[in-house]
Amino acid sequence: MSTVATSRRKDERPARFHRPLNDVAGLVLLLVLGAAIGFQLGRNPIPPLFVAAGCIGLVAVLALSILRYDAAVALGILLLPVVRAEPAPVDAVLAIVIAVAAVTNRLELRRVPLSMLAMCLLFVALNLLSSMEALESNIAARYMAVTVYCIAIGFWICGYVDSERRARLVIKAYIASAVAIAVISTIALYVSFPFSTLLLSPDFERARGLFKDPNVYGPYLIPAALILAQESLNPRLLRLNRPTQIFCFGFLAAGILFSFSRGAWLNLVIGIVVMTVAVSLRRGGSKRALLFFLVVLVGGAVTVWAVYASGSLGFLEERAQFQSYDNDRFGAQAFGLQLAEERPIGIGPGQFELVSPLSTHSTYVRALAEQGVMGLVTLLGIMLGTLLLAGRNAVLGRDTYGIGSAPLLAAWCGMLANSFVVDTLHWRHLFLLAGLIWAGTHARGVRSQLSSRVGRAAVR
Repeated sequence: MSTVATSRRKDERPARFHRPLNDVAGLVLLLVLGAAIGFQLGRNPIPPLFVAAGCIGLVAVLALSILRYDAAVALGILLLPVVRAEPAPVDAVLAIVIAVAAVTNRLELRRVPLSMLAMCLLFVALNLLSSMEALESNIAARYMAVTVYCIAIGFWICGYVDSERRARLVIKAYIASAVAIAVISTIALYVSFPFSTLLLSPDFERARGLFKDPNVYGPYLIPAALILAQESLNPRLLRLNRPTQIFCFGFLAAGILFSFSRGAWLNLVIGIVVMTVAVSLRRGGSKRALLFFLVVLVGGAVTVWAVYASGSLGFLEERAQFQSYDNDRFGAQAFGLQLAEERPIGIGPGQFELVSPLSTHSTYVRALAEQGVMGLVTLLGIMLGTLLLAGRNAVLGRDTYGIGSAPLLAAWCGMLANSFVVDTLHWRHLFLLAGLIWAGTHARGVRSQLSSRVGRAAVR
């Protein structure tokens, strides 16, 4: 009872304004947001009425963040799948939320694992160093600002999720947004309604939601699908009945399939395999693994039926084969390796498209080309270090305040594989997932301390 009361008092603690470093961090985030908005308005002027509406919206979000902090967080998570252009609505909300968290002493950087904090700061420093080689300094500054912001999301969510209540809020909002965008985007492929084409690729053959690319939309749904599958085995945060779980999982699977993204398919397959292994290795795991397999099987059956019913089998077979433009992608990656040999510190953030007609389609090649060998090593340190932390959480059976360690590990493994074929560096949900894994490591330490105290008390 005392633990619950302590957690409640911590969640409801009044804001404090006494850390100058936090104030500076919050001010920097707001300045970055303002500069990004100003840059976009300079490039793409919009009517004054829309500018005024946007300003009112920003003020409203600021007021919400101060008066109802958790509600502002939920709003930001709900807007995660709305990234058609940068800065996106989610950026306006989360940047303000993080800035408010900083100036009100809620940005708990001490909860971030020291190794991850150091690696991320080193990666930012290498971005800054490589900017000296940039052909277009304004593009380098904008690209690096987005990188810093995405890393800040990981730091912030790691500190924010410090209770089961907050974990439930984040996961509910994430799954709600993922299911909603999957349902409406899948329907838009086959039923025309106002603005339905906005949810589809330019050729109207693939679902992309409100992302710029189907290759981002598909992977966004995967962590939600895996966490939902875990909840079907061990309900903890959502308390959904079985028919609702199957409905949500089926539409998430359909959304992933109808993105027709081979990277997303690979991501999902790896996630399912890793999660099955992680679940089966635990006590009583064979039964849970069987239940997980049945959930996946039912969701897969619904998806297969949808493919046949919609007449998409031919396009699915075509997408599964080697595409003509794959050679161009491999050529761009080979060019990235060549750039790394010529420019030891890289060509600068966001510069690859200026020297190549095609993007790298690989997070690792981009880091190598734009930040050099040290940049690649540092990025691998972040990715693999987070993998080790996720694996340790899964082996010890520790969760992130109710968010299962098995789906987090599985989703992260899928993201690592996806990053070989897609540039994931600026995916907001990538760093959200990393932050949840980092928060889990802290929760593990807290639980160990509590257990030891209980044991000492029993001995006395």
